[in-house]
This record gives sequence, structure tokens and C-alpha cells, in this order.
Amino acid sequence: MARLATKQDADALDVVQEAMTKLVTHYADATEADWKPLFFRILENCLNDWHRQNARRKRWFLLDRFRTQDGDDEDVSDPVDRAEDESASPLTDLARQRQQQEMMAVLESLPLQQQQCFLLRCWEGMSVQETADAMGISPGSVKTHLHRAKQKLNLIAEEHDVQSEAG
Repeated sequence: MARLATKQDADALDVVQEAMTKLVTHYADATEADWKPLFFRILENCLNDWHRQNARRKRWFLLDRFRTQDGDDEDVSDPVDRAEDESASPLTDLARQRQQQEMMAVLESLPLQQQQCFLLRCWEGMSVQETADAMGISPGSVKTHLHRAKQKLNLIAEEHDVQSEAG
């Protein structure tokens, strides 16, 4: 979740470490059942702080001009090693890779609360109530944010199904 929000491994690790430190420092007496929602709530706050700090830095120091591409988006692995199905064609593999890239781009472009709702509910497997507690919003808001995120992601999936059938 942090890696997706920050788009950089080092920043993500810093944010997660900060969240874990705050959890241990401020909630050492909490019950084990409370740790997960507390951690994700703290993580969300740390990510919001990170985004604010980044925006402030960009505004004042023009960091975007000096930013370099780190090349993490390149897939340098051997296609033979990645092949799960021997019958899959290179075109099928390429279409799958493109769809995954588009889905990640859409997920990264979602508003922060939609992105976090999707990640907590779909990737972390949290319930609506756990997600609401972690994000500090109502369960109804969780459902709304999740629905909107899924709509955008489904559009990409549907476009790919139409393209693969036409191709």
C-alpha cells in the first residue's frame, strides 16, 4: 500500500517504519485485535503526511526538475521464467502485461481514499468495518470509495476484453 502510494521503495519503507514506530509507541497497551485497524489508520495518516510534505517540497524546491527515472517499471525478467502456461502465446503474455500496467496506472491515479479503500478491502482482505476503522471514515464511505475505484478498474478490464476478442 505504501509502495503504491509513494511510488518508491525507500519512501514506502520509511513511511511503514514511521507507522510501526507510532503504533508501538502510542498503542503498546492495545489489544491484539485492535492492532490491524490501528496500524492501517496510522499508515494512512503517515501517507497523508508524506504527500503533504512532498507537495510542499515540490512547490518550494522544484524537485521535479531534478528527479531522475529509477527504471523500476522495467520488466527485465526472462519471459520463459515468467511463463505459467506453456500454451500461452507471446501475444497473450503481452496483452496481460499491458492490462496489468494499465490497471496499476489507474490504481495509482485514483484519489487517495479510493486507492486505500481498494487496497485495504481487496488486497489486505479487511472487512468494511475494519477498513472504516483504519481510515477513520464511515462504513458507507468505504463502500462508496470502493465502488468508485472498482468502476474505474472494471472499465480498463472491459476495454481489454473487447480488444482481445477483436484481436
